[in-house]
Formats: sequence, structure tokens, C-alpha cells
Amino acid sequence: MAIIHLQSLFSWKNVEIKSDLDRLQLVLESLPDEALMIKLEKHRGKGRDDYPVRAVWNSILAGMVFQHESVESLRRELLRNGELRELCGFDPLGGGETVPSSHAYSRFLKRLIREQDSIQEIFDLLIADIKQYLPDLGEHLAVDSKEIKTHARSRKDPKQSADPEADWGKKVKSGERGDGTVWEKVHKWFGYKLHLLVDSHYELPLGWKLTRASCSDSPELIPLVEDLKDRHPDRTETAKSLSADKGHDSAQNNIWLWDECEIKPLIDNRLMWKEKETRLLDGRKADNVVYDETGRVYCFCPCTGEQRQLAYQGFEKDRRCLKYRCPAAAYGSECEGRSRCGSGSYGEYGRIIRIPLGKDRRIFTPIPRSSYAWTKGYKRRSAVERVNGRVDEGYRFEKHYIRGHKKMELRFGLAFLVMLAMALGHIKEGEKEKMRSLVQPRAA
Repeated sequence: MAIIHLQSLFSWKNVEIKSDLDRLQLVLESLPDEALMIKLEKHRGKGRDDYPVRAVWNSILAGMVFQHESVESLRRELLRNGELRELCGFDPLGGGETVPSSHAYSRFLKRLIREQDSIQEIFDLLIADIKQYLPDLGEHLAVDSKEIKTHARSRKDPKQSADPEADWGKKVKSGERGDGTVWEKVHKWFGYKLHLLVDSHYELPLGWKLTRASCSDSPELIPLVEDLKDRHPDRTETAKSLSADKGHDSAQNNIWLWDECEIKPLIDNRLMWKEKETRLLDGRKADNVVYDETGRVYCFCPCTGEQRQLAYQGFEKDRRCLKYRCPAAAYGSECEGRSRCGSGSYGEYGRIIRIPLGKDRRIFTPIPRSSYAWTKGYKRRSAVERVNGRVDEGYRFEKHYIRGHKKMELRFGLAFLVMLAMALGHIKEGEKEKMRSLVQPRAA
């Protein structure tokens, strides 16, 4: 071994340890978990207290903060790190003997599974605390689903599987190549599916649900928003829009979001019509106006047959109609058939076409799909994908050893508690730019 003698006024090791422990301290200070601690201590009663409830709870949170994928990984860290044991609340004089055994952690986690409602209460308290600092929290919402692999072998008989509550999920992606041929990619996984509702500006979770992998996305959108409406009605009153991918496409979702909550849906739609098909808007009043499945509205010149896209003029909320204007009048272009289609009789302003949302609620929404506002709003959906990425990488769901729906649900609950507590701590310290990170140190 080559021995190097160096003299230094300070140790980088001490600085790094302090930085790591400060991140855990930030979470512990921000988490409103006193009610849960009292409940757990009351349940223990006068039984053996070899491993104090609060210390074990803090150590589990430490496992989330320091990205341990298993209890054994956490225990190894506690056995070698005295500073961490002390911060969690274990007796600093007891050494490694104070670290709970694997069985002790297993029993504690089983108890936490029965306290899932209390964990949800802490989640709600954190949201209530954060919205005091971020009054526009929830203004723009996004929904997405995420595959959660269980890494257990599937069996024909579910009872023979290591995770009998899991099942197979499938996602199909398709498109068209430049030469006109169609491609399709099928992705399958064995496990579960996470349905996540987030604030797309701050990238913070506001609601979530874990289902079997085979569960469809579309039916889960309304329950997610309904749950937020029940727990935080002021957030749904604040909400202006909700973006989601085409897996959540349905007329029912669009109708409920706008009619019940006045949230503008920005949900990509599946193209189920024939290629480049258009349909007549109204054969009696607008026999030369058609629309396609993407929500674009066109008119045909009665003389030349030239197709032009109508000029969008806004959403009339009282009439529940999208307003469009003759493109020749709106853009000052020449049109030979303007007088024949009736546009000329409206003077310089040109003909007005109003399309009620009820024409097709799956296609026509308060923000038209053909507008720049829709495209800009839909791009916010990428925020939920970034949250999903942090769940995978930061909270170790990409590699885990969890089996069973309830255990998986508990792990997600703890992960989102840490995510919100970390965000709240950074916000309180005036560092909002750090709220999304699990690894950024707290303010000095």
C-alpha cells in the first residue's frame, strides 16, 4: 500500500457527511408526522422499546433520502455511520447494537402498511403547507401513468408467482414512416402501474394511485382529480388546465373536466378515423365547412375547391362555442367564391362559424387543438414524465426488491412524503430552485 502524508486544515469527508446529513435534517424538520408517531407509540404501549419508534421511522426516511434500494442496504449504512444513527435518534453510545434487525424493520413496515391513511394525511398536510408559499400550486395539472416492474417471475397460476398481485401490462406505440409504411412497437412488463397527478409548473405530486399493470389509463383520470377535489377543493378551483397523453383520451374525461370543474382538458386524442378523413360540420348551414379528427376546421371555395383553414377567434364560454371566421376576411386574401358561400353578405368582417362543444366532445375542447395555446399547454405534460424519472432514479424504483401491492403502495407513499418535505424545506429556506432535487444540499 502506498502511504501518502498530507496536511490539511480541514477534511472534505467531514464536509460531505455534513451536507448529506443536512438533507435528511431538512426532511425531518419539514415533515408533519407527530400524529403518526403518537399513534405508533400508543400501539406499542408498554412493550419492549429496544428500537424507539421515532428513530426507526427516521431511519426509514433516511433510506429514501440516501437512495437505498433495500432495508439491508440501509442497515449496512447505519452500522458504519455513527452520525447517521445519532441524527435518526438511536443511542449514540450503543454503537451498532442500536441498529434494528431485519425482522424489526419488517414488523415496523407491516405496521406502517396498516397506517396508510395516516401517511395520506401527512401527504395532504404537506400540500397544505406548500400552497401557503406557492398560492398558484395546481394551476396547471398533468396526469400520466408509469410502469412499475416487480422483477418477480410470472406464472400461469398467479398463486405460484412471487408476486401474485401483479399482472401483465402492455403499451402499444405506432406511427408512419416516411415511405408511408406503418410501424408498431409493443412493450410489455409484469408488475403494477402508477397513475400520477402533478403540478406541471412546480413538478410536485398532488395525487397518485397504484393499480395492476393491466389497468387502463383513461378510467383513472377522473378519480385522481375527484380525490384532489375532495381533499383540496381550493386547488381544483385554482386549476385552469390539465394535460395528458392519448391514453387518457375520452369524451367522458373532457366533459367532466370542463362541465364539473371548469378545467380545460389538453388531452391528446387517438386518431381512429380513416386516413385524412374529414366530416361535414353542418349540411344545412355550412355545407362547405368540414373538420378532421385533430380538431382543425376548413372551408372549401365553391368556385375553385381550394381548402383553407378557418381563422380561430376565441372560445365563447356563455355559448359554449368555438368561434371561427372566414379566412379570406381574416387574412385579407382573395377568394373567388366568397360571395357564393355567404361570407360576402357579412361585410368586411366576413362569415362567422360557431361550433358548439357538443358537436363532438372528444375532439372539440375549450382550447382548440389546432391553436398555439393548445400546443403550448400540452407541452407542460412533460413535467409529469420528469417526476416519473425522479421516482425511478432518485427513489430507486428502477431497481427494487418490493413484492406485493400494499408494500409497493407504502413505498410510494414514503417516497412522495420525502419529495414534498424536501421541496417544502428548500422553499422555506428561500431556495425554490432546489425544490425538485433530492440531492441538492440545504442552504448553508
